[in-house]
Amino acid sequence: MAADCTKAVGGVRTSRSARDGLDKSITLPPDEIFRNLENAKSFAIDIGGSLTKLAYYSTVQHKVAKVRSFDHYGKVPDDEPLYEISVQEEITARLHFVKFENAYIETCLDFIKAHLVNTETKVIKATGGGAHKFKNLIEKKLGLKVDKEDEMTCLIKGCNFVLRNIPHEAFVYVKHADPEFRFQTTHPDIFPYLLVNIGSGVSIVRVESEDQFERIGGSSIGGGTFWGLGALLTKTKRFDELLQLASKGQHTNVDMLVRDIYGGSYESFGLTGDLIASSFGKSATTDKEFTKEDMAKSLLHMISNDIGQLACLYAKLHNLSRVYFGGFFIRGHPVTMHTITYSINYFTKGEVQALFLRHEGYLGAIGTFLKGAEEDNPNQYSWGENYAGSSGLMNSSPDVHPMQRTRSGTFSFDMLEMDRLERQLVNLPLLQDASSYVPDTVDLTEDAMAREYWLSCFEDALDGVVKRAVASQPQLLDATERAEKFRQKYRHKLQTLRHQPFAYGSLTVRSLLDTREHCLNEFNFPDPYSKVKQRENDVALKHFQKVVRALESLSMEERQFALVKGLLAGNVFDWGAKAVSDVLETNSAFGFEEAKMRLQARPWLVDAYNDWLERLKGPPHKCALFFVDNSGIDIILGVFPFVRELLSKGTEVILASNSGPALNDVTCSELAIVTERIAAMDSVIRTALQEDKLLLVQSGSSSPCLDLSRLDKGLATVVWERKTDLVIIEGMGRAIHTNYYAALRCESLKLAVIKNAWLAERLGGRIFSVVFKYEMPPK
Repeated sequence: MAADCTKAVGGVRTSRSARDGLDKSITLPPDEIFRNLENAKSFAIDIGGSLTKLAYYSTVQHKVAKVRSFDHYGKVPDDEPLYEISVQEEITARLHFVKFENAYIETCLDFIKAHLVNTETKVIKATGGGAHKFKNLIEKKLGLKVDKEDEMTCLIKGCNFVLRNIPHEAFVYVKHADPEFRFQTTHPDIFPYLLVNIGSGVSIVRVESEDQFERIGGSSIGGGTFWGLGALLTKTKRFDELLQLASKGQHTNVDMLVRDIYGGSYESFGLTGDLIASSFGKSATTDKEFTKEDMAKSLLHMISNDIGQLACLYAKLHNLSRVYFGGFFIRGHPVTMHTITYSINYFTKGEVQALFLRHEGYLGAIGTFLKGAEEDNPNQYSWGENYAGSSGLMNSSPDVHPMQRTRSGTFSFDMLEMDRLERQLVNLPLLQDASSYVPDTVDLTEDAMAREYWLSCFEDALDGVVKRAVASQPQLLDATERAEKFRQKYRHKLQTLRHQPFAYGSLTVRSLLDTREHCLNEFNFPDPYSKVKQRENDVALKHFQKVVRALESLSMEERQFALVKGLLAGNVFDWGAKAVSDVLETNSAFGFEEAKMRLQARPWLVDAYNDWLERLKGPPHKCALFFVDNSGIDIILGVFPFVRELLSKGTEVILASNSGPALNDVTCSELAIVTERIAAMDSVIRTALQEDKLLLVQSGSSSPCLDLSRLDKGLATVVWERKTDLVIIEGMGRAIHTNYYAALRCESLKLAVIKNAWLAERLGGRIFSVVFKYEMPPK
């Protein structure tokens, strides 16, 4: 039997000869790579020396859950629901970015042409050194005119876009640390910064604003120098093979160190003995052969140190502290990032950090697309990464080519998807320091024990989520099949994160929850808890007036404690907590009073209630912003009586609720109907609505957690105009998993019931422990 000279890679079969040139034999899985291609509207392409990055804009049709109030006149019948739920089709915009090796470009172009339905597209924007080389092939295959854009302009536009729209885009690389990738919170004002683009040579660009940037310097000694000299020294022609050699080498065998000259450190100049005094210095004085690995490592250090020192000098000259590195020389290779980082740390004595980007490889393609879409002004919107359709940052081991992904040892194209958000997102204007604000309380990439627990927790909960998703669509025959696809996709995401926790930036409970929501939406389960919320809202409304009457019979101090206890008891009703959902599934009689009995007795785990009570004896707050949590008992019997008390004291109230569904959290549309019904029963709420003292505003979020740096611009405007002086954040997701350490410029209440035994124990308490945190702003 003849030897088989082909290699199967992840369902893609390639011949040895094809891998050396244009590969025409691969079979592409359309659902996994060029997604939604039939609805593509415009294209852009960035072709480098070895990689092609394709960008396209598409419209995505997906299902959304809508609620609509019934027309009620007079008393609502007991057996009639408050509102109706319908699932409707909605069209949104999505940006797709796909990265693959140039060897596959012809087959990819054939695939795009075969699946391209939109014939209105006449032009494809292009950039990169390969745009000219492949111009004729692109025009022939796609029938589109290639319009070339300036490479540096596209690079800057792409960099601005990812820094503005992806919170954990930038990271510091720390070799041998756990984790090696340490993600930075994006500053709300991304300008100015220095971009060091290391291609064949080096370009150093000062970026002042979206359209204002200047190439302030550069060098002819760059990636091409490393490649060229490396090829001469090692006879290795492939760039990635050269890096593999460098990762195994020992540069001290080739480089002359300070201790080789002085026998140790040169203390009068502060030079340590292990510092390189002369790159390749030993080759002139040692009569021996050097290994390819050692020479490659010495060369890598020489080039990186030169670039690092140059970048430091320009950063200091222009007083810039943010320095981003990109270009094909980087490409996520740990050995390259480490040498650059070491150089920057040395020359700036730690004052400047070398920053790298998760999506560095897409900057040119993103910028090229934006140039082609300027008439639509994409920058007027906020965009969010769709975790369900993005492959994420993978581990680029020096032994693995950056395009080889560790998905069961298979080959995979690299993908990024960005969804256009309906509204522009901005910072909460009450953050004490927006530049240092970090939403998440625990970074699971840094906490191995917590990471293992939460990944297992989410995996164990999968069966329940699948069951709930199917139950939410009993009339649809394919619900079970779609739910199973959701299970497979989300489990695969969890497995990826177990091995590569940095794949989507900092791994947190919030990102795990958001990834699950993205995957549910991917398979058209827009609101699995819609009927649960509807039922619980109906039940809670029937008890509202009784709860209010009971509160009004109490003295001032008794009422304040009862209101807080009611808030906490309402927060128990969280379907995202397994300890609670198990009770709610098996005990339909479990209600508001039963929840009160489950609460921890005072003193609470975190107990600032006495301080809060003293504050209430002073002048009332001008305006309170309340980030609400769950539907049903929480919002109706917990939040509204509390809000009613604030309104009675003369405090205006802004109720901020989710723009879209997540678990059983109340959405803005649901809250509007519930509020209307409560106003019909209660004069305090009714009057506040009529006098514009009670406002319902969407937060801009569709998450069980809360990022105060990405809120609906309309909400931020109202908060500022109303001179808000109290912020209330409720629930485990919003006040414990996120914002526990958030510092505000006004008074704040953060309260939650800990409904997870492991987390409660870690915090020093037990399940159903109470956190009641009242904070004053610094004077």
